Amino acid sequence: MSSPYAALRTRDFQLFILSRLFITLAILIQSVVVGWQVYEITKDPLSLGLIGLAEAIPAIAVSLYAGHLADVVERKKIILFCVVTLTFCASALLFFTLHASAFILQHGVFPIYAVIFVSGIARGFLSPANFSFMPQLVEREQYQNAITWNSTVWEGATVVGPVIGGLLYGMYGITATYSVDVLLMLAALISYALIPNRPIPPVTEEQGIWKKIKAGVKFVFSNQIILGAITLDLFAVLFGGAVALLPIFAKDILEVGKEGFGLLRAAPGIGAVMMAIYITRHPIKKNMGKILLWCVAGFGVCMIGFGVSKVFWLSVGLLILSGMFDCVSVIIRFSMIHTLTPENMKGRVSAVNSIFVGSSNEIGAFESGVTARLMGTVTSVVFGGIMTLAVVGATSWKAVKLRRLDHVN
Repeated sequence: MSSPYAALRTRDFQLFILSRLFITLAILIQSVVVGWQVYEITKDPLSLGLIGLAEAIPAIAVSLYAGHLADVVERKKIILFCVVTLTFCASALLFFTLHASAFILQHGVFPIYAVIFVSGIARGFLSPANFSFMPQLVEREQYQNAITWNSTVWEGATVVGPVIGGLLYGMYGITATYSVDVLLMLAALISYALIPNRPIPPVTEEQGIWKKIKAGVKFVFSNQIILGAITLDLFAVLFGGAVALLPIFAKDILEVGKEGFGLLRAAPGIGAVMMAIYITRHPIKKNMGKILLWCVAGFGVCMIGFGVSKVFWLSVGLLILSGMFDCVSVIIRFSMIHTLTPENMKGRVSAVNSIFVGSSNEIGAFESGVTARLMGTVTSVVFGGIMTLAVVGATSWKAVKLRRLDHVN
C-alpha cells in the first residue's frame, strides 16, 4: 500500500501546492469582495451573474490556444506570466478603492468588470499550464495521490478564503481586504518561481497550430470516458451551482450578513477538505464510473435542499455535503484525464476541460443570475438541482463506458 503522503515528499510538488494555496486564497478573497461590492452598488442579482460572464468570455476565447501553448512552451513560463497579470489585476482593484467615490460616480461597476475581464484572460492561460505542469513534478504512480493533495489544498483555500474575505471586509474594510489579495498573489508568484523548469514534452506530429488544436479536441470527443465525465460536470456545475447567489441568500433570505456570507461561501470547501483527507488514506480504486454518477446526483439533491432551506445551519450543512460529493467527482475526473491523456496533449485536453468545466462556473453564475431574476432566487436554485439530476440520468444512459468504468491505470 502506497503512503498517503507520497507526493508531498517531492519538494517541487510542495512548492506547487503552496503556490496553489496562495493564489486560490487570493482569488477567492477577491471574489467574495467583488461579489458583495457589486451587489451593494447595483442591488441587482443579474449583476452578480455578469461578474462570472465577464471572466468566462475571455477565458473561453483563449482556452484552446492556451492549451496548445502549454504543449509547446515551457509551462512554468506561462504560469509566471499569468500570475504577474493577476497580481496587476488585484492591484487595480485595490487602486479603485483608494478613489472609490470618483470611479463609482463616473463609471459605476464598469471598471470592476473590466479588471475581471483581463483576469479571465490570464486564468484562461493559467489553467491548462497548471494542469499539465503538475504531473511533471511527480511519478506516474503518484498521480491520484498528487491530485488528491492538490484538491485538498485547493478546497482548504476555499474554506479559509471566503471566511478571511468576509471577516476582513466586515472588520477592516475593502481597501485592507484587497491589500491582502495583492500580497497573496505576490507570495504565489515567488513560490512558483522557486520550482525548477521542466522540459517541453515531445511535440505531436501535426503541422500548424490549428491542426494541433483540432487533434486535442478530437482526442476528447473520441474518448467516451473523458467526454462523459467532462460533460457531466459541465451541466452539473452549469445548473447546480448556487455560489453566485449566496450574497442574496446571506443578505435577504437567511439574513446573516457579511460574516454569515463568508461561512456559506466556505461551507462547500469544508466538506471537500474532509472528503479529500479521507481519500488520501482510502483512494478510490474501483467502481469509479458509478461513484462519479452517484456523487453528482447527490450534489444536485443538496442544491434542491439548500434552495428551500430557511434555516442558516441547515443551509451550511447542505453546502458542506455538496462539497463532499463535488470533491469525489473532481478527483475521479482529474484522475481519468491525467491517466488517459498522453503527456504531450495534456495542455490541449485540459483546455477543452476548462471550456467545459472551468468556465461553466462563471457561465453557471450568469445562468443563476438570469434565472434568479426570471424565476426568483429560491426557484432558480431548486430548478438547477432538478436539472442536475436530469443530466446525471442522461449521462448514465448515453455514456455506457463511463458508467461501467472500474478503475484507471
